[in-house]
Amino acid sequence: MRITRDLGSSHAWTLHEGEIDGRRVFVKRGADFASEAAGLRWLAEAGAVAVPEVIEAGDGTLVLEWIEPAHASAAAAERFGRELAELHRAGAPGFGAPWPGHIAELPMDNTPDPDWPSFYVRRRVLPFVRLARDGGALTAADVKLIEEACDLIPEVCGPAEPPSRIHGDLWSGNVLWTASSGGSGAERAVLIDPAAHGGHRETDLAMLALFGAPQLNPILAAYREAAPLADGWRERVPMHQFHPLLVHVCLYGEAYRGSLLSAVSQILAL
Repeated sequence: MRITRDLGSSHAWTLHEGEIDGRRVFVKRGADFASEAAGLRWLAEAGAVAVPEVIEAGDGTLVLEWIEPAHASAAAAERFGRELAELHRAGAPGFGAPWPGHIAELPMDNTPDPDWPSFYVRRRVLPFVRLARDGGALTAADVKLIEEACDLIPEVCGPAEPPSRIHGDLWSGNVLWTASSGGSGAERAVLIDPAAHGGHRETDLAMLALFGAPQLNPILAAYREAAPLADGWRERVPMHQFHPLLVHVCLYGEAYRGSLLSAVSQILAL
């Protein structure tokens, strides 16, 4: 493999454009990418959404298929909504995953739990509450409020659903738009940087809304047509944004504390 261009850095790793046997590739270096590679392959197995091919993974390097960017049209957004519904329907053996998880550079516990509320509280929320508290970004009063919200989650999470095959970190920056292969010229979404696991499908939808995905309304409309959501899903969005906001507090400190506590207050008001 030959590195042809440096593309900067992200979190703890560097990004590069490269070439293998004349093929353009995207290269990440400087971390253990086993979780990302496993997640991409697992998402690809569903045959629903597009993800980049994992060409090489190991020894602190991840080599992926190069994705040429395009714009996010309404038609591409509708297609993505349908494909995301199909991905979620592919399901998972349980809530969790058989590989250790990561989100950004932070480890994430994928140990299975018997139901989603237990998994979400024990594996997603509380570990990051402790990390943020120990790092000084959350006060003791903040932690008490969060624990009260956690106690409510089994009551306010909506009807029980089977585990869905979810991306797990589906903010707008992890959705690339590219022209389809095969000469059609139509745009489609390609998902990158997953924290994939068996989870709740509303989590992916809430993540798309968190930082404003392009063409969000057509995505959601097409998704709901293909896979209707349980009543009250809009009111549950802050609950599903609870974990990613905690991750941001852990990564970036008090800048996200206000948004986190706002989500907590909305959970307590459900």
